[in-house]
Amino acid sequence: MNQNKLIRPIRQLIKQKTTVKAHSIHGPKHWMRVEANGIKIARQIGADELVVVLFALFHDSKRLHDGTDPEHGPRAAEFVRSVRSELHFVNDDQIATLCYACEWHTHERHNADLTIGACFDADRLDLGRVGVRPDPAFMHSDFSRKLAEKLQDNVARRFWRMIKT
Repeated sequence: MNQNKLIRPIRQLIKQKTTVKAHSIHGPKHWMRVEANGIKIARQIGADELVVVLFALFHDSKRLHDGTDPEHGPRAAEFVRSVRSELHFVNDDQIATLCYACEWHTHERHNADLTIGACFDADRLDLGRVGVRPDPAFMHSDFSRKLAEKLQDNVARRFWRMIKT
């Protein structure tokens, strides 16, 4: 079965049960960028693409607001566990990896697991939305580091263009 067909009902489920507003900086537009980043990374480094896509959808879905909310990751992991039956196409190891990535994505700098690292990197590559440049030193793979460096170069170019005018 096609991954998109499997994920479509999960997107609807999250949309119905999220605590995040549609216009939030941690909301659906962010999740889509994390998903796009994650797919690129997973395909390049061999991480579990399905887990990375699910991470993108779940990781910030239980934020209470856009400010400091250190428990949003554990709440997201608990949400995953609460809808386990809806995730029938994901095995127990994948669920464990997904829950770990959700729970620790804001509190852990590095992780040796390829898929968890891809999840963390996919999220960190979208830090520009809150005015933070992704730091290549916090990325898990050479591919993610190169993406972060490219983002930094683009920011620098825009800045220099802006001050020249």
